[in-house]
Parts: sequence; C-alpha cells; structure tokens
Amino acid sequence: MDEYLPFDIERRRIGWWVIALALFATLGLFLYSFVGTFVLGLFIYYGARPMHVRLERRFSDGLAATLTILCLVVPVLALLGYTGFVAFQEFSSVAGQNMVQLVLKRLPGNSQSLGTVLEQPMQFVNQLGNVSQLQSGLDTVLATFGTVATGLLHLTLALTFAFFLFRDGDRLEQWFSAEVGSEHTAIYAFLSAVDQDLETVYFGNVLTVLLVTLTSIVVYNGFAYIAPDPLSVPFPTLLAVLTGLATFIPLVVGKVVYLPVAGWLGLQTVRSDATGVLWFPVAFVVVSFVVLDFLPQAVLRPIISGQTLHRGLVLFSYVLGTALFGWYGLFLGPLAAVLLAQFANIVFGNLLRGEPLTPQPSRATTLGSDPKTGTNTDD
Repeated sequence: MDEYLPFDIERRRIGWWVIALALFATLGLFLYSFVGTFVLGLFIYYGARPMHVRLERRFSDGLAATLTILCLVVPVLALLGYTGFVAFQEFSSVAGQNMVQLVLKRLPGNSQSLGTVLEQPMQFVNQLGNVSQLQSGLDTVLATFGTVATGLLHLTLALTFAFFLFRDGDRLEQWFSAEVGSEHTAIYAFLSAVDQDLETVYFGNVLTVLLVTLTSIVVYNGFAYIAPDPLSVPFPTLLAVLTGLATFIPLVVGKVVYLPVAGWLGLQTVRSDATGVLWFPVAFVVVSFVVLDFLPQAVLRPIISGQTLHRGLVLFSYVLGTALFGWYGLFLGPLAAVLLAQFANIVFGNLLRGEPLTPQPSRATTLGSDPKTGTNTDD
C-alpha cells in the first residue's frame, strides 16, 4: 500500500489545485462584474489612508476605520442634502407654490392622503397620472431616482470594501507575508511598492479636488460679489463644490460647471440688452478656464500625484483610463500605470535575463517608490 501513497498525495494536490482554480475563477468573475465598485473602494481606501493612520494612533482598528468612513460619508450626505434643498428651491420658484402643494398632497407620506392611498392605490395612481403637467416630470424623476439608487448602491459597497481594508489590512498583510511571500521576496517588494505609489497617486487626486474646490469658492464668490447689474452668479458655493467634484474627470474637469454658468450669464446679458457688461461673462470664462481647468489639469495634478511616478505617465493614465473604461477608468487607469511601472522597476529586468527574482528595484529606471525604504527613486 505504501508504494501507491505518493501517487495518492499527488492526486489530492491536483484536486486541491482544481478547487483553487475554480475559487479564483469565481473571485475573478466577481471582480470583473464589479470592477468599478472595487477600484472605487481602493481609491477611497488609499485616498483616506493618511487620515486613517493618524486616527489609528489614538483609537482601536475598528473605531479608527469607522471614524474614517464617517469623515467621508458625512460631507457627502451634507452635499447631497444641500443640493436637494437648492433643487427644491429652484423647482418651487419655477413651478410655483400651487404646483408644489399639488405634488405634496399626492405624496404617500402625506397624512391626509395616506389612508386613501392604502385603500384605493389604483385610484391614487390614476389621479397622479391625470396631472399632465407632472407626467413627464415624474417619469424623469423616476429614471433619475433609479440611476441615483444604483450609484448609491455602488458607493455603499465601495465604502464597505474600504472599511474592511482599513480594519483588517494589517492582518491581510501578515497572512500574505507568512503564507505567500516574506519581506525578502520579489512579490512582497512588488506589492509593497505598488501600495506606496497608489497612496501617493490617489491621495494626490483627493488633494487636487480639495484645492480646486477651495479655489472655486474664491473665484465664484468673487465674481458673484463684483457682478454688475443685472447679472448674477447663482449659488456660487454649490457651483464650487460641483467644480471640485468634476475635477475627478480628466480633460472635462470644471467645464461641465463653469461653461453652463457662463452661458447663463451671456443669456442674461442678451435679454437685458446690457452690452456694456459683456466683459463679465468673458472674464468669467477666461479666469475659470485658467485657474480651475488648465492649471489643475496640466500643473497641479501631475505634480501632486506624480511625486513617485513620471508625471506624463500619471496624466495619460487618467485620460486614457477614463476614455477606455468610462467613469471607473479614472481610478483603474492609475492602478494599471502603477502596476506596470513597478513591474518594470522590480521584476521585468530579471525575468527577461533569466536571473533570479530579487526584491531590489532596477537602477536603470526612475519609476516608482523604493519597495524597501519607501523613498522616492525619482530625481
């Protein structure tokens, strides 16, 4: 019986490898299906990790992770609430109070109509559908609500993924070091360097958004203050926040915000026949393009995000990633660039020459962080 034992052990190993391949294939399917959610979670994790490191010095892992997520969620909820409040104000001013009251009376949460809705739901639906002025608007609202709900679902999953990375990241690193590759292996050096570069790139993106938001607040409120009659810049602070968020999108950046505002200012000028104030919308476009568009895209983002990587590589990763993959390419592009740069920095040379793989980075390139010291290898 003993002579057949090695064959049985080898057969068991083959069986376990089949199971491992099936599990990895299943995991790969999940990652492929929700690639946008996972790369967004990675962006949240690396973008907020400097803050989490400071919180972790004072609190436990779980509490520090919770506080980090709350520091991200609370401003987002505040922004959504403020945006909804402004949108409701605009709807009230355009539709009039009678239309607003008509909508509120037909809401299921209205105490006067709740009993009727529960007793005769079809009659409620028919009554609501008979309001022709609201028919198309409600269809648009429902479609928008579905899109927003889907986006919130992906955001919730990404935040949850980032939370577990914050809480259990150290244990994951310990398991990897013990079971896969120690600190003296090439795979550990490769992943540690990728980890450092991703923090630099993603956190640099967050800093860019914050700086653009603060600059936009100054620019928009400044133009709102000096706006000549009869021109006005509506909701300058809200526009500044939206401009900062739009900075996530390469090339497009703040154009989706300041160009419509400039068009609105031009329309106000034409309607009022105030040709003497035509300089204002022109100045608004020029200043917004230079300060909120060109400088962040061509100067600020490459400098902040490209501290350890080539600035051109970082810029092209944002642009080409978004053009190829859509919205999540904004986060997937830099991830691919960092993986490529560190592969060339640590693995590719030895692999090409057939030499043993070592954790030492190549000195022939200036790409990426040093995996051992975490210092910048760029001049």
